Amino acid sequence: MQPLDVPLVISFQGKSCFSNSQVNDQEAKLDMDFTAGMQCPIPISDYPTILLGHGGGGRLTQMLIEGMFVQAFANPALETLHDGAVLDLPGMRLAFSTDSFVISPLFFPGGDIGSLAIYGTINDLAMCGAQPVGLSTALILEEGLPMTDLWRVVQSMQQAAHQVGVPIVTGDTKVVDRGKGDGIFINVTGIGLVPTDRVVSPRRAQPGDAILINGPIAVHGIAIMSVREGLEFETTLASDSAPLHTLVAQVLDTAGDHVHVLRDPTRGGLASALNEIATQAGVGIHLNENHIPLDEAVRGACEILGLDPLYVANEGKCLVIVQAGQAEAVLATMRGHPLGREAAIIGHVVAEHPRKVFIRSRIGGMRVVDMLSGEQLPRIC
Repeated sequence: MQPLDVPLVISFQGKSCFSNSQVNDQEAKLDMDFTAGMQCPIPISDYPTILLGHGGGGRLTQMLIEGMFVQAFANPALETLHDGAVLDLPGMRLAFSTDSFVISPLFFPGGDIGSLAIYGTINDLAMCGAQPVGLSTALILEEGLPMTDLWRVVQSMQQAAHQVGVPIVTGDTKVVDRGKGDGIFINVTGIGLVPTDRVVSPRRAQPGDAILINGPIAVHGIAIMSVREGLEFETTLASDSAPLHTLVAQVLDTAGDHVHVLRDPTRGGLASALNEIATQAGVGIHLNENHIPLDEAVRGACEILGLDPLYVANEGKCLVIVQAGQAEAVLATMRGHPLGREAAIIGHVVAEHPRKVFIRSRIGGMRVVDMLSGEQLPRIC
């Protein structure tokens, strides 16, 4: 992988705060404590209306969830801010997750909105350490949607549910006026069972833990972007959307309670997911850019488009944060699974600079990896 030459400008509401060249100039004298005061002077909290960025999985999404929804609906299960809620019921622990999908285009290389909706919900349950047992789906259809397109989506959902062995047991359908939707929106809710002795939570990340990922990042987001923008590359970029529950089950069988955190870095990319974990656990995170898997075609596309792959959305990717002594065993397990052949240890949890994520660049400097501040590129779910 070669360094990105495209300058990155971090901006809020169109106003530049600082660029990567300015950050690079300071790398040699960067002190970890210095970053605690590094904040953009442009306020990002006072928005009178909803922006697309509020759904991008980054800082605006976090502010919306914590500032409005968590306050309004406050309860212990919600406040864990996990991929799903784990409810303690008589004789069992139940994982409960819901997700909505609004992707455009509906059909893309490597998948479509139907399979994506099923896999995405299955993965959210898996990140809770659960074995999925049932799904519910709600479809919002726009007037004028071709029946052939709807049938393709429904068939794709059925095939995906059959593949993972989890039935769609209930659902709902609504139709909105022409121009009031985007063809089809899908919500899928899933339930799963969690062993009574299993606790997987972003708050369990501890200094010394190793951070692993099961393969190259940014594949899904760049595949969608290439179709949406009509871009052509020497090789076809296809989404890597896939169900991760069997991979996760093998990881848990290998390391058990030593697996502290599971997270699929979808909206907001790898950077935003790790910032969320660092914030919730009150720890710091160190990444090594040379160790993060990135396909050459995706790297080239990111350079052309001026995107940082750390912020590009993913599907079919799983972050595993595990006690350091179990890292090599988990890595071997992941590489033995079809969805983890390119798995890698990409960093570690540290006690220094709590709630901050740092990355060691390819040239050896350290820089801050902040949470996505605006709209995700591209919107993929």
